[in-house]
Amino acid sequence: EGSIVVDWQRMEGLTAVGLMSGTSMDGIDVALVKSDGLSSIAFGPSHSVPYPPKIRDRIKQGLVEALDIKLAANRCDRPGSLETLERDLTDAHVEAVQACLSAHSLGRDAINLIGFHGQTVLHRPEIALTVQLGDGPRMADRLGTPTVYDFRAEDMKHGGQGAPLIPVFHQALAQRLVADGIATFPVAFVNIGGIANVSYIDHENDPIAFDTGPGNALLDQWMEEQAGIPFDQGGRIASEGRVDDAIVKRVLGHTFFDVAGPKSLDRGDFLPLTDSLDLADGAATLAAVTARSIARAREHFPKPPKCWIIGGGGRLNTTLMTMLATELRDDKAVVWTAEQAGLDGDMLEAQAFAYLAIRSEKALPLTFPTTTGCKAAVAGGLTAKPASQV
Repeated sequence: EGSIVVDWQRMEGLTAVGLMSGTSMDGIDVALVKSDGLSSIAFGPSHSVPYPPKIRDRIKQGLVEALDIKLAANRCDRPGSLETLERDLTDAHVEAVQACLSAHSLGRDAINLIGFHGQTVLHRPEIALTVQLGDGPRMADRLGTPTVYDFRAEDMKHGGQGAPLIPVFHQALAQRLVADGIATFPVAFVNIGGIANVSYIDHENDPIAFDTGPGNALLDQWMEEQAGIPFDQGGRIASEGRVDDAIVKRVLGHTFFDVAGPKSLDRGDFLPLTDSLDLADGAATLAAVTARSIARAREHFPKPPKCWIIGGGGRLNTTLMTMLATELRDDKAVVWTAEQAGLDGDMLEAQAFAYLAIRSEKALPLTFPTTTGCKAAVAGGLTAKPASQV
């Protein structure tokens, strides 16, 4: 175990604030990163701001209204209440940046850029349509800082799926971890959110990335339906259950697992299939589905990873982590949580968008044929300059 914490203020490079508001709609993560856009990278302070319940309810309504954005040509449309929601979401992100800077006694002159992902309300790669609510020019004006936004559209114009965007950040982290003697190539970064996804990094090629299968979505849904609780805290209930191998094999028999990446899933693509089980056995079985499907990703890598670094909420499920380590034991691989590798598992996505903003500013690629299926490596992101700098 080690750490890649560096004195970020003394390091050369651009300083960016990254902003992330994910599909869980629980709030805004803010993180400062200093980097050259390559493997020189240092982390500054971070901050989280929960959404008020009213905003969360409006985002849920926005997901419904976004279905009226029918054509790629109309991706800038904001039907229904989306226009006012976009303005209010942007202002909430502005206030989150201000709160972070204030909490750490930093002025706006401490940052060069903002990486503003926005809130995804529609993602339809099959028709090259992706919509993230977030008014980059408004944010740039309110904070007086150039703001990079709309990160996904350029990739989709070049035949990509618009996601994932994070693998190039994982590549920079892997290079740092290896250089510091913490990890050894190949390195796999796994994010276990609702869906689990992986980035495979070696020392010479572009990253390989794809969704591996269900992450927490089926398990959380099971806990909600069967016990009225949102998730299995620490994997405690799964630890008391027995895995139904027949169900696991049936799920992993899906053709999705046989196909190489890039590939992606919707959270509704897999059904639990565990209705016949009691609470603990169902939790154990669904945790096993996640662990084994992540392990099966090795079939699509050039070599087995020597180090696996696990982020996302699934890293906190110790039963799932134990199952994954068991699945990978024959490779003699290290399986770490993000924290065990010296990273902040709660802030990786916000940090990634700070790093991507710096790469965008330098016109460096964000996505690759091996990550999104784009025809060639693509830079991306639009930059809004504050009116005072135009």
